[in-house]
Amino acid sequence: MASPKVAVLVFPGTNSEVETWRICRDVGLDSDVVHWSRAQTLPDYDAYVLPGGFAYEDRIRAGAVPAHDPMMDYVIEAAQGGKLVLGICNGAQIVLEAGLVPGTGPVRKPTAAFTKNGPVPHFVCKHVYLKLAVDPGRCAITAALERDAVIPAWAAHGEGRLAATTDHLQEIVDGGHLAFVYAHADGTVDERATPNASALFCAGLTNKAGNVLAIMPHPERDAWNFNHPRRREGTDILAPSGGVKLFSAFAKALKS
Repeated sequence: MASPKVAVLVFPGTNSEVETWRICRDVGLDSDVVHWSRAQTLPDYDAYVLPGGFAYEDRIRAGAVPAHDPMMDYVIEAAQGGKLVLGICNGAQIVLEAGLVPGTGPVRKPTAAFTKNGPVPHFVCKHVYLKLAVDPGRCAITAALERDAVIPAWAAHGEGRLAATTDHLQEIVDGGHLAFVYAHADGTVDERATPNASALFCAGLTNKAGNVLAIMPHPERDAWNFNHPRRREGTDILAPSGGVKLFSAFAKALKS
């Protein structure tokens, strides 16, 4: 049986497509980098990954302009039809601005935002850990993870702080939309583990159907042994490790 076909989307300003494409390939997915000029080919794919970067220079606010790019017409239609969508960093901002997560309002009418980091609004580049905050089966992409899974990643963003009204934050919790929170390596969760003052310690959101996942940190930047030589797993520096756990779960969801 052919491997599922995954499109790694590239908008003007995307910059993390290559490592994202590579890790998708490493976990057995038939992955292509698809530029905005080839948007019409997107219906041919089984799933979509929106990687990190600064699409359209983060004008207005991060993710706001690409959320209205014609490429997203295909992604929104596919997501509404049940296909899997994974947004990472800038990709997470885009799917939030497109209304795909938490998905409690109309399309392209965001109900929350990944906004400027706090308490000081500056760019953060820091190694972090993500902890699964829902039952693994709540989201198709996380279904193969163990309960309370902890995944290493790199935070690299200037606008990653979840912000919403108090009522909507409660709606996110009650609806099971809070997919990942920032944590320490041992799985404990507090403000010291959160690099950007994100509400609810939020590092990732999912939609009601559980087929769309948006995460702010980059697990693909901690996905091979050469990314972290001091924590090397085995002797092969090219072997997948660390953050590959999430992509392996993504691949398993697609292949099942």
